[in-house]
Amino acid sequence: MTGSPSILAAGNVAVLTGAGSGFGRELALLCAARGMKLVLADIQPAALDATVALLPAGTEMLALPCDVSKAAEVMAMAEQTYARFGAAHLLFNNAGVSAGGFSWQSTEDDWSWVLGVNLMGVVHGIRAFVPRMLAAGDPAHVVNTASAAGLVSVPGSSIYCVSKHGVVTLSECLYHELRGAAATVNVSVLCPAFVPTGILDSARNRPAELARVNPTAEVFAARRQKAITSGRLSAADIAQAVADAVDANRFYILPHERIKRAIEVRMHDILEGRQPTDTMPK
Repeated sequence: MTGSPSILAAGNVAVLTGAGSGFGRELALLCAARGMKLVLADIQPAALDATVALLPAGTEMLALPCDVSKAAEVMAMAEQTYARFGAAHLLFNNAGVSAGGFSWQSTEDDWSWVLGVNLMGVVHGIRAFVPRMLAAGDPAHVVNTASAAGLVSVPGSSIYCVSKHGVVTLSECLYHELRGAAATVNVSVLCPAFVPTGILDSARNRPAELARVNPTAEVFAARRQKAITSGRLSAADIAQAVADAVDANRFYILPHERIKRAIEVRMHDILEGRQPTDTMPK
């Protein structure tokens, strides 16, 4: 609630996945600057080390390599968090990957990889941390990273869009459930548009056992790359938007104002029975 002590207060504990780059790294730096204790998780140990090296001297933190697609690893992260700090006040379910191409040529591996990280990673985070937050009874906040692709439908990105639409509705359901339970845990869903974060290079972390890639993945790559590199907001801007939303207890975080027009067009398509409009920048 606005006016209440900030969740992002000195001494509170922030847990951030995907902390080795992009939004996760920038929010880690922001939280550290506020004096928070940090639990940083990423599938890449070297990237995690790079984030740790940027933290202010004296930051209390725990850095854990973690594959969020694996429930056991996220549960272990929660156990280590509570063993070390005894609490988690902010959970940023942020790790994400991307795959593209024509839907009918997507591989089962594409689906397993992207849904495993983008959607099930959030599910695992909620299951591992929210029960502990509720048991503690202290004010806490969960921020789930979705995307503007969770509010519109982008050609060549069906798997990514499905994963992010899932995160949006999961977050909305969680919000209603927590309100109905009069819980002290709040929820936000982050839906940015295009930001240079390195997500288009996420295949570097793709498991070898899920290596079969859509043969048309490159068809839409140039279009996505152009949109991302033309983005006007940085990962640091998004981190600040997240912090502002948490402080204001705002559910929807849409840092890019222009994307709201695309969302509005999609809603009118649905409500007026129109054919779907391609709102992706050309």
